[in-house]
Order: sequence, then C-alpha cells, then structure tokens
Amino acid sequence: MELPTLDSLDVTGRTVLVRSDLNVPLDEGAVADDFRIIASLPTITKLRDRGAKVVVCSHLGRPKGPDPALRMDPVAQRLGELGGFPVIKLDEVAGRDVAEAVAAAPRDTVVVLENTRFEAGEKENDPALADGLAALADAFVNDAFGSAHRAHASTVGVAERLPSAAGDLLRSEVEALSRLLEEPERPYVVVLGGAKVSDKLGVMRQLLPKVDMMLVGGGMCFTLLAASGYEIGTSLLEDSMVGEVGSLLESEHGDKIMLPVDIVVAEEFAADAANRIVAATEIPHGMMGLDIGPESVARFSEVVGTAASVFWNGPMGVFEWDAFRAGTAGVARAIADSPGFTVIGGGDSVAAIRMLGFENEVSHVSSGGGAGLEMLEGKTLPGIAVLGR
Repeated sequence: MELPTLDSLDVTGRTVLVRSDLNVPLDEGAVADDFRIIASLPTITKLRDRGAKVVVCSHLGRPKGPDPALRMDPVAQRLGELGGFPVIKLDEVAGRDVAEAVAAAPRDTVVVLENTRFEAGEKENDPALADGLAALADAFVNDAFGSAHRAHASTVGVAERLPSAAGDLLRSEVEALSRLLEEPERPYVVVLGGAKVSDKLGVMRQLLPKVDMMLVGGGMCFTLLAASGYEIGTSLLEDSMVGEVGSLLESEHGDKIMLPVDIVVAEEFAADAANRIVAATEIPHGMMGLDIGPESVARFSEVVGTAASVFWNGPMGVFEWDAFRAGTAGVARAIADSPGFTVIGGGDSVAAIRMLGFENEVSHVSSGGGAGLEMLEGKTLPGIAVLGR
C-alpha cells in the first residue's frame, strides 16, 4: 500500500494533530522507559520545523475511564525534555476548553492531550469524539504503529475527517515488516518467546508455511513441550492450548519448529531461587522452567547465524533477573551478530535488547508488539488502511 507521507500535507501555519504511541511504562509516576517517546520525536520535530503547530494525542495503559495514575503529565514532561521544545499538557481530550487552549498555544509549543482512553468513545470509534478531535486541527498524522491495529476514534475516526498522512515512524514500521511479509530473503527465521502461546498461536499458524525455521523459547515453549508428551513440572502451561499446539506440531510444517533441548529450572518463581540445568524432556516434578539452557542457546544461535531474515518477538526466559537472563542474552547476541535483515518486535523483546545494549546492532527495532504480529499474520490494520483510502 502506498501511504501518504508528511510531504503530502500543507502544514505551514496550520495545526496538525499527531497520533503518537506514547504508551510507556511508568514507575512511581515517572517514565521508566522512553523508547517510544524517542521514536515519536522525528515526526513531531519535522512538523514543527515546517511551521506547524503540533497537537499530540496518545493512550497510556488500559484505563477504564479516568485514572489519576495514568494521566499523561509525566509523558508530556519527558517529551519536552527529550525534544527540547516547550510542551503544554491539557487535562482533557476534546471539547471547547481544549479547542480554545490549542488555539491560544504559541506556535512553537507542542500541546499534549489527556489520555485518549479516558474517553469512553475512544475504543468504540465514537463519531462525537472523532469530531471533537478533528475540530482541533487542520490535518492529521498517524504515527502510532503500536495502535494501528485498533479502529479507535484517535486512529481511524479522525483520519476519516481530516487530510491525513502517515508519520515517519509508522512508515518505517510498515516498510520493515513488509520486507518480511512479502518476499523475505532466505533463510527466513522467526524466534518466538514470551509467556503465553495463546498470544502467538495466530502468527505461528500464518508464518509456519512461510518460514524456514521457527525457534520457540520463553514460557510458551512449555505448552509445546507438554503437547509433545513431555513432563514440564510446574512450568507455565496453557492447558486449553495443548490440543491446538499439538495439531500444529503434527502439521505439514511442524518439523520447522525447534524447541529447547535444555532448560534452567528452579523450585520457585524468585530472582534468587536456586537453579540448575536439566534436559527439556526431563523437567523434574515440582520444578519450573525459567529460561532456556546453554545448549538451546547454541542451537538457536547457529540457526540465526545462517539466516538472511530474522524476526524476534518475546524473550527466552525471565530476563529481568540475572539468574535467568542468559538465554535471552545469548539469542539477542546472535541476532545482533547476524549479517541478515533483523527485526525485533514486542515490548519485552525491545526492553531486553535495550537492556543488553544491542539495539543499534539490529536492522529495525519495532515500536509495535500486537500490531506487528497482526501485520505479519496478513491482517489489515485499520489505522493504516484508512490512510490509503
């Protein structure tokens, strides 16, 4: 799909509403990880440099109505610090007071609206909320790839009402993932991890026929090991998924799935839990797997090392704890060393690769987790489709 670019909009002297993805983690009221804020800056800066007054909207967390803990204030503050421009944070999303405040704001000031999900009409793409957002600006830019799979008022409704374009971040995301979706260079390897196989089952089904190898670690691997008939102790198990996963393993392309051969296990889910390495097929009763083992890392790394295209979503273990980080670190190192086209997607994977210092050693670090998976599944993303209408 050919997306309209920022250059297609006449923004000089006009007000532009930008839907950014500023859904960042908070820690005691402060921004804990500013990756998505940093990623949003190029589009905002480009619009300001072209003489536009910029109004930014985003959701934060999953509130069910106004929630003081999820107000946009700390995000707005950090946006101004990183961007080096003045920021005005408003306490509402739309309405007369917001429209008057936007109109009165100095042109060099970025206006940040309140959390869009404080509005009941956001998720329902309510026409009244979309009208209210559209009334704030002369043009709209969607730069929130992480929300592009949602048909919300701030992603679809407003785009239907204003001249619209894709921001630079959204365009870069679509371009990177399209390389994997359309004609990936081969061998094409997908690495999946994270807690729940239910979150990844759709993309596994869609990608298995298209990839050369699929490497599975993290908590989700234990449901696959259980489906293969192995004892998994007290490891994470989605019992309702065992049948479906078993069918996937026995399917025509099931032999492309590579599971861990060894696991780091502990008796309890704790950072300081005593641990040891066991065969993945022989996890002792009463023990839980919290990371893939060194032999699995070596095998996964060998496959990644021969790949021309790699997509990674989901850590290999509880990487936040030193004792269970080696699996994620080893796979991340292999992906960083890969000479192929490498894409990292998903919040935990991005957090891991940034923690490990490898973010500048991969081809593309995606700001969208669920949106990236849905795009690779071949689904239409409403926030993107509306721009190409």
